Amino acid sequence: MSDDATRRPGEGRRLTKAERKEQARREREELQRKLASKRRARTVGIVAGAAVIAAVVVAATLLPSGGDAPEPAQLLRQAAAAAAEAGCGEVATTPDYDPADNDRSHMTTGQIEPLSSYPTIPPASGPHADVPLPAGVYDSLTQPQLYQAIHSLEHGATIVWYDPAAPAARTARIIDFYDRRLQDAQVGQDRVIVAPYDFPGDPAGILPEGAEMALVSWHRLRSCPSIDLAVAFDFTSQYSFPTAEDREYGGVAPEPGGSLG
Repeated sequence: MSDDATRRPGEGRRLTKAERKEQARREREELQRKLASKRRARTVGIVAGAAVIAAVVVAATLLPSGGDAPEPAQLLRQAAAAAAEAGCGEVATTPDYDPADNDRSHMTTGQIEPLSSYPTIPPASGPHADVPLPAGVYDSLTQPQLYQAIHSLEHGATIVWYDPAAPAARTARIIDFYDRRLQDAQVGQDRVIVAPYDFPGDPAGILPEGAEMALVSWHRLRSCPSIDLAVAFDFTSQYSFPTAEDREYGGVAPEPGGSLG
């Protein structure tokens, strides 16, 4: 065995948090490249196919049952069992920011409130930027502005935060699913933000120990020790406004339906 091999990070010891995060990032990027390649191949196949049957064959080949594109209704049927298996807590009602008068306040230019001053990790309300954050799937290179994201919650958005060190296969499944709201599956979730929760410099800038996923709407928070797409969709489909799958709105956003920038 070469000297380089014996010095590989993690060999003979437990990987550090930083090493796990870097490993997960590389695996996640590789999976996303493969998923993007599948989408491109599917699009080319559908355009090239003159007959409906050709498109069906291409889709069936690239997206097998239970594979990359689960149906929203299927996810909702799986949600309760998935939440139990993932060890998720119940959806909790979060307290106001202290002082309560600042729970919906806008920050002035240059103002920054420390994340540790918010009552929960991640924040579910509190002082925020003037401009909300657009919905979308973000990553370590396009890390969202957290204080803008809080403003989006006030307007009825939901956020799926995940630990950047979590297994890439699970995060990639969520990323691919929510990215499809602008693709062909039309899952009806254009009020969702998906991003790694990674804001160094403050102890509250990482998810609590044992949490791989945190689901947030205004004054609502659900944490899970393991990432699961069915649990995420169960939350975002009823706490985003407007909802998906004709679900009754379960949130309490002060300005539901407001612009997300």
